[in-house]
This record gives sequence, structure tokens and C-alpha cells, in this order.
Amino acid sequence: QVQLVESGGGFVQPGGSLRLSCSASGFSLDNYRMGWFRQAPGKARTGISCIGSSDASTWYADSVKGRFTISRNDANTVSLQMNSLKPDDTGVYYCATGCTLLAAENWGQGTQVTVSS
Repeated sequence: QVQLVESGGGFVQPGGSLRLSCSASGFSLDNYRMGWFRQAPGKARTGISCIGSSDASTWYADSVKGRFTISRNDANTVSLQMNSLKPDDTGVYYCATGCTLLAAENWGQGTQVTVSS
């Protein structure tokens, strides 16, 4: 059974950091472009970061550029290091195999991130 599971979300004050992980079971992530998406309260889900499969190229939305870092830890795990968090970063974070909403096939269940003082 193909499954993605996100972890690492939580409550943090502005300026703080969190590290999200996306773990796969049932398949290897090596051959997939992997994306992180965010759904803020009352808003649509949007892509915020992506990492390539063969060349590990990365992409970041302007809203997170310079603060978030996507990486591959091993064949089954992709991480998103989030620094200098802002209240606008609040939302449910999802990982997926694919870097756009149209291309994403497998989704995790999401992990909640709340940034508030």
C-alpha cells in the first residue's frame, strides 16, 4: 500500500522553527519529484516548495524563499526545514509526489502548523 505520512507540525511562536518530515511506505521517493503544499485557513491549497528527482533541484514560493529548505534525507523521507516562521505560515502542510496540484498523485494526511504569539 502506497502511503505518505507527514510529521513535525505543531505550535510555534513567530520567529521560531519547525522541521516537517514526509515519510513513504510501500514505495521509494527517489524517482519522484516531491512537493510541499500548504492550506491556510479558508484558503486554497498551494505549492510552497519542490525538489527534483534526479538532480535535486529546488523551487520555493516567494512567500517562503530564504526561510524554508526542502531536502531529501534518504530514499523514503523528504523534509522541510522552516525557519523564521510567521503567522502567515499557519496552515495544514501536505507532502505529495509531484510539484503541482495537477501533477500530485499521492498525498499525505497533512500536519498542522500554527504560528502565533
